[in-house]
Amino acid sequence: QVQLVESGGGLVQPGGSLRLSCAVSGITFNTWVMGWYRQAPGKERELIASILKDGYLAYVDSVKDRFTISRDNAKNMVYLQMSSLKPEDTAVYYCNGVPALSGGVWGQGTQVTVSS
Repeated sequence: QVQLVESGGGLVQPGGSLRLSCAVSGITFNTWVMGWYRQAPGKERELIASILKDGYLAYVDSVKDRFTISRDNAKNMVYLQMSSLKPEDTAVYYCNGVPALSGGVWGQGTQVTVSS
């Protein structure tokens, strides 16, 4: 059974930092491209960062140079280090495969709120 468990969100002031973690089980983790997605209120979920099996990284422009995705294949973990956070980064953050795992599997997400 596939499971995705995100953690590490919270309330942070603009300019602050957070590190999100995602524990993945039920898949051959080191064969999957993994990504972080986010869904802001009233908007569709979007892919913001990806990491390939060999460590190649990709980001959307809105988070480039501020966010860093990483993975630990030995622990089946994906991380997202976020810095210089802005109010527009407020969203629920999810990890998943890229493309997303079949069957509509998603974790509960972790809420990130950037506000003074």
